[in-house]
Amino acid sequence: MHRFFVPQLYAEEMTIKDVDARHISKVLRMKPGDKIQIVSDDGVTAIAEIVAIESDSVAVRCLEKLAESHEPSVKITLAQGLAKGEKMDFIIQKAVEMGVSSIVPVAMEHSVVRLEGVKAEKKVERWQKIAEAAAKQSKRDIVPQVQQVQTVKEMLANNPVQHKIIAYECEDRLGLKTALQNCGKLDELLLIIGPEGGISEAELQLARENNAVPVSLGRRILRAETAGVVALAAILYETGDLGD
Repeated sequence: MHRFFVPQLYAEEMTIKDVDARHISKVLRMKPGDKIQIVSDDGVTAIAEIVAIESDSVAVRCLEKLAESHEPSVKITLAQGLAKGEKMDFIIQKAVEMGVSSIVPVAMEHSVVRLEGVKAEKKVERWQKIAEAAAKQSKRDIVPQVQQVQTVKEMLANNPVQHKIIAYECEDRLGLKTALQNCGKLDELLLIIGPEGGISEAELQLARENNAVPVSLGRRILRAETAGVVALAAILYETGDLGD
């Protein structure tokens, strides 16, 4: 069943507008009487019936609230060093599918890509659309936010969670599993992944000063677009969110 995020508080009767409305009518060719899933701004998921279709709006009547949650037990923010080409698109799509709550594109010393001003804003708009599409496809209960492009210092200041982990290729003592076990009860986590060129010594030191723990992701060096997905899978497995 197709799922749509409706930027309204839950009500028995709601209206889907603009792009999603046109997708329902023109692409999916749905009709009154067809059923969809909706997710309201206050986090309510429900089965709804289409009652009317106009050119840029679809009126629905909610039939049944759904109690099942599709969100992980741990709220994960992925701070990803800017990667070139379509790699960031891939990272954002897969991170949302995996279950992150937020993504921070980080301009790091060794990032090949340089984004500033209007160019950065347009990229973030594109990435937010990718996040929304991935959230729909994976039946998320939220659309994760793609934050503005930030420096490492800004990212650490803007995401003041208790537990922070930074994947560092030169770390050979502490693995991700042990680091997660050392956290005890885990409600929120900031996961920091570097760009293609890796994390600089200065960035690592700044992360350490903000209580981020350097960890190894194994004996093999992973690409920038692979490391985050691998780390997220390991974190969700360790916290019991990938099934028994």
